[in-house]
Amino acid sequence: MLFTAALVLFLSSCKDNNENKEIASVDIPATVEMKATLTSPPHVPPPTGKRKAKKLIVDMEILEKEGEMTNGVKYMYWTFGGTVPGSFIRTKVGDEVEFHLKNHPDNKLPHNIDLHAVTGPGGGAESSFVAPGHEKVFSFKVLNPGLFVYHCATAPVGMHIANGMYGLILVEPEAGLPDVDKEYYVMQGDFYTKGNYGDRGLQPFDMQKAIDEDADYIVFNGKVGALTGDNAITANVGETVRLYVGNGGPNLVSSFHVIGEIFDRVHIEGGNSINENVQTTLIPAGGAAIVEFKVEVPGTFILVDHSIFRAFNKGALGMLKVQGDENKNIYSGELRDDIYLPEGGGIQSMPSIAEGLESEIPAKSMAEMLEFGKQTYMQTCFACHQGEGQGVPNAFPPLAKSDYLNADPERAIGIVLHGKTGEITVNGEKYNSVMTAQTLSDDEIANVLTYVYNSWGNSKKEVTPAMVKSVRAEK
Repeated sequence: MLFTAALVLFLSSCKDNNENKEIASVDIPATVEMKATLTSPPHVPPPTGKRKAKKLIVDMEILEKEGEMTNGVKYMYWTFGGTVPGSFIRTKVGDEVEFHLKNHPDNKLPHNIDLHAVTGPGGGAESSFVAPGHEKVFSFKVLNPGLFVYHCATAPVGMHIANGMYGLILVEPEAGLPDVDKEYYVMQGDFYTKGNYGDRGLQPFDMQKAIDEDADYIVFNGKVGALTGDNAITANVGETVRLYVGNGGPNLVSSFHVIGEIFDRVHIEGGNSINENVQTTLIPAGGAAIVEFKVEVPGTFILVDHSIFRAFNKGALGMLKVQGDENKNIYSGELRDDIYLPEGGGIQSMPSIAEGLESEIPAKSMAEMLEFGKQTYMQTCFACHQGEGQGVPNAFPPLAKSDYLNADPERAIGIVLHGKTGEITVNGEKYNSVMTAQTLSDDEIANVLTYVYNSWGNSKKEVTPAMVKSVRAEK
């Protein structure tokens, strides 16, 4: 009896607390007006800190614009603010948001916006349907803290999202978020094109592929390589990094992981619940997560969707470059390289590819061969031969200033076509590894070898598709 009474009292107390919390959020006054700072990915606006709730003016323009999915592949993106994902919006519990949604007069289609942070019909979609050349204004009060997705909800909804119409809105708690050293905005999306991955030219959206959930590209921040190379995000050893990670979908769940790091804290699905010491976190389509971690050692840390073919074959890969002093107590680096032959000295034979593939748009100039060749190299050769062709000592031979490579272009073509096993000597060093046959078209092989021969101090040779076709025919 006493237990029952205590339980009733506890539940009643919880109910009162929840009601009080909701009332407090609704009743927070917003007396001062300010214009919201919007940022393009991977950047985020400054923290709200200790500021009081305000009337926040959000001014956002919809733009339909052609962009580049990857080298030579064009796509007509539909965007909030001119980028994919759309502009990052940062608010605080109690803010009254006055949202101005403008549809540029050069656009072809009507659009709207559904913000998952909104309590109201359609998340604002019913009030924001806007034709080209028009502006809609509506308002809402943010009641719940968290990281929320926004997206277009104009029919067909899936197509509008698939063309890039999504972004994140952060609602900070009344006290703000704890300080960190670096904050970044990363959002995954899946794209569906008439052509296959890498087919060049302007690629239209493919509705049937989208219905079948057969994505050609799965990328961070709207394109392959948006967070790699010169576009990589950065930090210094000892800093704490917070990533606001969203998944626009429209279809696929993300298994978000940073190779070589462990998430100290994860705000699960962008809400209040926090998980600690997490390796990989699931982010549903139309969902988000906040991940935080301290970087202890220098190096390049790779952001991936750990559905791993998406990372290395469809584009869901980014980089965090960390600078600073090494800490050998945490990570030693390579200590030694021993020979390991558990099956003896026998080398397994590799299967070959007998049939060539057709390339949709051949390169029209040496400049295009080098551009397309670099794209193929980064997708196919980078892991073993590295970004500057330096290879991996005692494992994979260098391509830079390679006497073996430069001596015989036809042999090089044959290796790409049919693979290679057995010992070779490159620049005086012996290597005994395996290269698998590559499923590439004659044009792709010609482009990538021309790129290699014209890079890193090599012989400047040009490999033509006719040369590849001739070598292919010999076997």
